[in-house]
Amino acid sequence: MNAPIMSQSRCGDCPIRHRAVCARCNADELEALDAIKYYRTYEAGQPIIWSGDVMNFVGSVVSGIASLTQTMEDGRTQMVGLLLPSDFVGRPGREGAAYDVAATTDVVMCCFRKKPFEELMERTPHIAHRLLEMTLDELDAAREWMLVLGRKTAREKIASLLAIIARRDATLTPGGATNRMVFDLPLTREAMADYLGLTLETVSRQISALKRDGIIELEGKRHVTVPDMRRLMEEAGDDSDGGFLG
Repeated sequence: MNAPIMSQSRCGDCPIRHRAVCARCNADELEALDAIKYYRTYEAGQPIIWSGDVMNFVGSVVSGIASLTQTMEDGRTQMVGLLLPSDFVGRPGREGAAYDVAATTDVVMCCFRKKPFEELMERTPHIAHRLLEMTLDELDAAREWMLVLGRKTAREKIASLLAIIARRDATLTPGGATNRMVFDLPLTREAMADYLGLTLETVSRQISALKRDGIIELEGKRHVTVPDMRRLMEEAGDDSDGGFLG
């Protein structure tokens, strides 16, 4: 079933405007993007694209989180990445999708028709340069995540994921990053376990330990306060100047 299409909205009012692929576009370039864009919403658990499918759109996550998943020959699946607000979906110049992409939470996407977007890239250096920057940031984040999954303890993995989400959330709020961070955790503990390669019991136990040790404060299961980001970064095994790209 196709996701419903949202009504049009102006690029200048977009909450991810300063981080998205259109971040450096001038008024004329934004008008050109407006002409080829549309919004789609996806409910949690709904597929956005299947690996190998021909993609007729590219776009940015406006709100929510999506997962990138790869299926092995024996049917096992592995979550290989998360798409957070402002992250880009799809590859100009590539016909098919490399991964399954599914909405982990309810997702709103700003989509562009693929062929017109590719043509616009050719005559709009601001878009091409910004997309290159985002691709390189994605590569750095993927390398960092290899360290998280391969070398870190369960406690460090949980702290790392919380730090990534906190710092990304800060880039989308007017106040920006501070040493005290407050955010709503967009993932269930089951999703965190799947992504980190841990059991649900381990995730719950480590979150409780971080709370007990004063690293985080919890209101309910999702509302997180980090009183001191430096302490959280230390728990993640990183210095406070931080290696995590958000």
